[in-house]
Amino acid sequence: MNTPRDNCLERFQRLFNQMSAHQLGELEAVYDRDVAFTDPFVTLYGLDALGDYFTGAYANVIECRFEFDGAVDTGDQVALPWIMTLRHKRIRRGEPVQVQGISHLKLGSDRILYHRDYFDAGQLLYENLPLLGSAVRWIRKYAA
Repeated sequence: MNTPRDNCLERFQRLFNQMSAHQLGELEAVYDRDVAFTDPFVTLYGLDALGDYFTGAYANVIECRFEFDGAVDTGDQVALPWIMTLRHKRIRRGEPVQVQGISHLKLGSDRILYHRDYFDAGQLLYENLPLLGSAVRWIRKYAA
């Protein structure tokens, strides 16, 4: 039998596989109104700020899908690995880009209170931009 926490994780995964430039989905069904959110680009607080951020982040997204792996649940926190496949109008001319990451979540009784995404911003963005991408790939090759 699924617990409210299990249901919350299922809603979270479904939300991120349904989001698009035209449809953010029901953020309030997944996140607490006072949620804290952090990724490599921003830190923000509150459901309204999160909605505004996702609206901007998805504005030029053609398609975005997540393949989630098994969650590591410590009772009050969850680590959820994923692979994102993104097609974006301004990244690699809309060709798919894959990025590995992990979401660190703190759940209340049935909503997410804290969400921090860890991923390589270079793998997502910098390596896939004209000119800058070549430089970042060269640095990675010779720094290893």
